[in-house]
Amino acid sequence: MTVKEYNQSVDTFADNLYRFALKTLNDEAKAKDAVQDAFEKLWIKHADVSFEKVKSYLFTTVYHNAIDTIRRDKKQDYFDSIRNTEYTVEHNYSDLQEILHKAVNRLPEDQKSVVLLRDYEGYSYQEISEITGLNESQVKVYIYRARLFLKSYIGKMETVI
Repeated sequence: MTVKEYNQSVDTFADNLYRFALKTLNDEAKAKDAVQDAFEKLWIKHADVSFEKVKSYLFTTVYHNAIDTIRRDKKQDYFDSIRNTEYTVEHNYSDLQEILHKAVNRLPEDQKSVVLLRDYEGYSYQEISEITGLNESQVKVYIYRARLFLKSYIGKMETVI
């Protein structure tokens, strides 16, 4: 990959990578770090990565960075959530977007990632399997289970609105 192709990939994919990382991590700083790390790794390996494969390489790298970050922060988040749940009060919301984000955040890491890639970013099952390293049938199963959970979490539209 040439410098020109690298710069073109930054211009083309940076926004989509950031949006994916932000939806996955729910933290702007961590999302920016994940995207920056992906482009840094691409620059280090720019001679080994062909320009045709750069999109898949970048999304795979961001995906793995996000999973590593989530796992690293999991213990701290667990203790914080225990302390916070003792003092929080549940509210009824009528904003479907907010309810959907809350439901997506409750999904397991793998299901959340594939649903975000499929429904938010519009990738095909094959592209998602390349990005995540899962086979295509696993991707379909995770998306199906995630959608079932979201449907049961949100419930009927009449009760939400």
